[in-house]
Amino acid sequence: MKTVRGFWLGVGIGGAVLGAVPVYGVLVQNSSIAQKGIDALRLQYPPYGLTGRKIAIGQVEIGRPGQFGVDKAASRNRVVSLARAFYRDQPAKTNTNLDTHAAQVASVMVGDSKAVRGVAPSAKLYSSAAATPQRGGQAEECRSAEHVAMQNGGDVRAINFSFGEALQQDPRPNAKLDGNALLTQCVDWSARVHDVLYVIAGNQGKGGIPIPTDNYNGMTISFTRQVNDLFSKIDFSNIGDVAPSIFKRNDGVETSLGGRRSVSLAAPGTKIAVASLKGDELNQIGSSFAAPHVTGTVALLQEFGDRNLRLSCKRGEGCALPWTTDARRHEVMKAVLINSADKIKDSGNGLALGMTRTIFEKSNRTWLESDAFKNPKIPLNIQMGAGQLNAFRAYQQFSPGEWNSSQPVPAIAWNYGKVSKFKALPGLASPQNHQDYVLEQPLQQGSYVSVTLTWDRLVELNDKNKNGAYDVGESFSDRGLNNLDLYLMKAEATDVKQSIWSSVSKIDNVEHIFQQVPKTGRYKIRVVFHEQVNQPTQNYGLAWWTAPASRKL
Repeated sequence: MKTVRGFWLGVGIGGAVLGAVPVYGVLVQNSSIAQKGIDALRLQYPPYGLTGRKIAIGQVEIGRPGQFGVDKAASRNRVVSLARAFYRDQPAKTNTNLDTHAAQVASVMVGDSKAVRGVAPSAKLYSSAAATPQRGGQAEECRSAEHVAMQNGGDVRAINFSFGEALQQDPRPNAKLDGNALLTQCVDWSARVHDVLYVIAGNQGKGGIPIPTDNYNGMTISFTRQVNDLFSKIDFSNIGDVAPSIFKRNDGVETSLGGRRSVSLAAPGTKIAVASLKGDELNQIGSSFAAPHVTGTVALLQEFGDRNLRLSCKRGEGCALPWTTDARRHEVMKAVLINSADKIKDSGNGLALGMTRTIFEKSNRTWLESDAFKNPKIPLNIQMGAGQLNAFRAYQQFSPGEWNSSQPVPAIAWNYGKVSKFKALPGLASPQNHQDYVLEQPLQQGSYVSVTLTWDRLVELNDKNKNGAYDVGESFSDRGLNNLDLYLMKAEATDVKQSIWSSVSKIDNVEHIFQQVPKTGRYKIRVVFHEQVNQPTQNYGLAWWTAPASRKL
């Protein structure tokens, strides 16, 4: 969103050789996708070889990048290659609605040059220009997003929003960031209906473009800057402060109403190498360039997941655990990305789960000093969410596959599960409104446990013409949010009152635990359906990362 122009100095050397270890330019090796940033470049090398091949991702902005064969500007741009470009829900018109900001954002996702290498250079990017230069075009932006979500046979895994709408442009009287702007509701509806993870750039504020940063079912991304050559500190340009006077003044205007924590993650956003509409190399700053790091990482993980699905799924027999099509669920991706984020640097003994760096708030406080660590009713840090994106750790979190609650589970894994809330019938015992995940191995005293639970708010389309699609002039209905809670308990415990720690927010649809194990022993994770607001059964994504007890520790 906010941009500051600059230029790379120096010349990249080397190039990728098919079938050999790729050699990238010096600038790429030192960029935000490398080890100093999100460590995604490692995944592009053997033995991983993940570049987003055959994975569709999307982009919606006011304008769009150029497409080769359609736009004159694209003939000079060899950095970004699009799968398709659109004007809202129609094919792009030649040389119209082109925008250098959209091109720069796209280059973070799919750029492929010696100096500007994207997170997922082989992913198929579908980009739509909503073309609402006067803003106040939430209906057109919603239609654009839905159209992108339906591309690639309806199989688009993530959609990037590096733009937004101002509260002043919202037609609602006394508009607030309460999750009910049309575009915000559209994002939550589409995430559920089209099973796509929306990644939203997180600049907020009265003069900014905060809608739809107050979404529930996507991810809102803040941005970090470099300290001692590592991306590790929330940039001062980000909105978010827990000082009582500032927090009260900003509530619903610069941050989500009622204290809900809408920021999911931070990602690098200063001096980011991008390519302009014509392919010129620049440095940029802002959450606009942090969000596509997350979107590109989804493509890498989904390529890995699809590799495993090709081995796991047999025609006529279906798919077998640990790899089923649950790996494609947006709730799973959200949980995996959040749970694998960097918070505090591991000292080398594995007790901090191998995290690579400590992430600092603007005031230099760490996660361990924040209210999110101390208060079980607050799942995420207001500035950094769960920490900073780490693509390689996300791969480590995702790679063990899916394990359900029917048997003891490994130290690191994930699950796409469901839990039901039913009332007890007269004369019968109360039904079980929870799922327990008993960890197979004892956990080491002093080690950290990281667990993330995600689920959807239920937003429904008021489909006037009954065509199953959003049309300009239609609206959405907020059916509310079922309340799920998360507990870490001893394996033999039966009552949540005996839990070691919990995450029990009443207003968020993310629960997150990051706490130390008090004593070496067997533990379990419990997901509880606490309060029913809409449907009696709730699907969820769950990811966990623990450190088993070992003599080496």
